[in-house]
Amino acid sequence: MANLIVICGPQAVGKMTVAEKLRDRLRYNLMTNHDSIEVSDRIFGFNTPAQREFNGSFREKAFELAVKHDVDLIFTYVCAFEMPSEKEYLKQLHDLFTDSGGGFYFIELSADLEVRLERNVTPHRLERKASKRDTAWSRENLLKDTEKHRLNSDEGEVWFEHHLKIDNTYLSPEEVADRIIETFGLTADEKDEKEYRYGV
Repeated sequence: MANLIVICGPQAVGKMTVAEKLRDRLRYNLMTNHDSIEVSDRIFGFNTPAQREFNGSFREKAFELAVKHDVDLIFTYVCAFEMPSEKEYLKQLHDLFTDSGGGFYFIELSADLEVRLERNVTPHRLERKASKRDTAWSRENLLKDTEKHRLNSDEGEVWFEHHLKIDNTYLSPEEVADRIIETFGLTADEKDEKEYRYGV
């Protein structure tokens, strides 16, 4: 029975760093949204039809294999909450894992825009995400999406039984990870390091 933790929130809110702290504390495997994006961009170019299809297929297969092989997984995701298709997609993930007896935990991060703009150019982010190294484009894209989409849920809007909202403007990734673990009573897997963070 595999668990899925989805770390959701707008660009540069800190999803990856929180997910990495969770990975190390829980010994869960981690797939960030950019793992599939960067690979599909390199092969098929930026935002082409082939890239989008490959990106979706990459993620779908990873989720299927996690359930098949009982691999607890963390996934980072940017959600446009105003789009019904987003809720439908996340509900499919919820059902995939819970129907097999696992758990589904939806963590929503939010932070002030100025803090996100600062985090958008941190060395760790630029090292891990090649598409963000054009910092002028990345800033413009962040601001455009912030204006175009509703990247956090409204007050009182809850999509799942295990839906935790955290404003991490002033919290460290370690503090956020600890809050998630304590809220849901999550316990660490018994895995060798190479099984959940090989090559990292």
